[in-house]
Amino acid sequence: MVAFEHPHPHGALAPTAHLELPFFDDAHRALANGLVAWAREQRVDETDDRAACRDWVQRLGSAGWLRYCVPEAHGGALPALDSRALVILRETLAYHSPLADFAFAMQGLGSGAITLAGTPAQQARYLPAVATGQKIAAFALSEPEAGSDVAAMRLQATPTGGGWQLDGQKTWISNGGMADFYLTFAKTDPDAGARGISAFIVDADTPGLDTSAHIQVMAPHPLATLSFSGCSVGQHALVGSVNGGFKLAMQTLDIFRASVAAAALGMARRAFAEAVAHAKKRQMFGQTLADFQLTQARLGEMSALIDASALLTYRAAWMRDRSSTSGAGTPAYTAAAASAKLTATEHAQKVIDMALQMFGGRGVQVGNVVEHLYRDIRSLRIYEGASEVQLLILGKHALKA
Repeated sequence: MVAFEHPHPHGALAPTAHLELPFFDDAHRALANGLVAWAREQRVDETDDRAACRDWVQRLGSAGWLRYCVPEAHGGALPALDSRALVILRETLAYHSPLADFAFAMQGLGSGAITLAGTPAQQARYLPAVATGQKIAAFALSEPEAGSDVAAMRLQATPTGGGWQLDGQKTWISNGGMADFYLTFAKTDPDAGARGISAFIVDADTPGLDTSAHIQVMAPHPLATLSFSGCSVGQHALVGSVNGGFKLAMQTLDIFRASVAAAALGMARRAFAEAVAHAKKRQMFGQTLADFQLTQARLGEMSALIDASALLTYRAAWMRDRSSTSGAGTPAYTAAAASAKLTATEHAQKVIDMALQMFGGRGVQVGNVVEHLYRDIRSLRIYEGASEVQLLILGKHALKA
C-alpha cells in the first residue's frame, strides 16, 4: 500500500472546518492548514511497515512536524507540549495514513518522560534528536503478564556499583527492534507494587538487550518483545526519582491520551469521506446508493458519531492546555481524557464498520482504504488504556463526585 496514492475530491480533510470551534485558536488553524498541504504531497510505500516507519520519521522530522513532540527549549516548536496541537497532528496524519500517525505518536510518547522529568543532560542528548527524527523513540511499559495491570510488571532493575542491571521482558513494544532508545519501566522495589517502579533510558545498542523478537499483527506495525538479560545501564540512565516511575508513566500517558482519541477520529473521518464519495457514484437499481433513504440514515448516524467524538476529544485537549500544565493530572481532566479516548475509539470502530458495509464485497478487498482502516482501528480500543480501563476511570470519577 502506498499512502495517499488515490486522493479524491471528497477525500481531503477540510483544513479548518472542524477547527472553527472555540477550543482552537488561529495558530492551531494555521498548523492544520500547513499539515494538510504537506500531507497531500507525500507518497510512502507502506508494504514494509518498518521501512515505512523509518521513512515517515525522516519525513516528519525534516518537515518540522516532530518538533511538536518536544518543548521549545530542546528544539521544539512550542514552549511546552500542546495537547491541541498534538490532537490536530494526529487526527490529520491518521486521516491520510495510520502508519504516519503511529510514527509521529511514538516520538512523543517515547520521549515524554524525558520531557517531564529528564535531567538537563538527558534532555540535551535525546530531545533535539527526537525533534529532527535523528533518533527513533520507544515507550517500554507492557509485559507478558502486565498490560492494564501495570503494577504487576516483573522486569527488575537491581542496583550495581555503577548503576543498574535490568533482567526480564517487555512486550507489545511499538518501534521494538528499530528504536534508537527505549524509555523502560522496571521494578526497583519488587514488593512495593506501583510505588516500586522506576524509569530508565536504555539505548538500543546496550549489551544484554535483545529486540529481535518481532510481533506480527493484523494491521502491520513495528512491534517486538524486548528481552533484558544482565543489561547494565549507568546511574545517568535513571529518569526522575527512584520508585517514581509509575507516576511518570501515568503522566506521560495522560498527555497523549486525548491524541489517541484524535487518531481514531481521523480514521473515522477518512472512512466517512470514502463512504460519501462511494455512495454518490455507486449505481444500484437505476439510481445511486446515495439516493436510498437507508444510505442517508446510515451516513447521518456516522456523522453524529464523528461529531460526538470530536467534541469530547477537543474538550479534553483544551482542558489540559487552558491553564498550561496545571490542568493535567486533575480528576476532571483525567475523566475528560478517558471519556474522549473511550468514545472516539469505540465510535470510530462503528463508523468504519458501517463504511465497509456500504462498500459491500469491495469493502473487504485487500488494498481498499476502508479495509485497511478496519484493521487499523481495532488496536486503538486496546492500547494506551483499553476501553474497559477508561470505563473504570469514569465510573470511579462518578462515584467520587
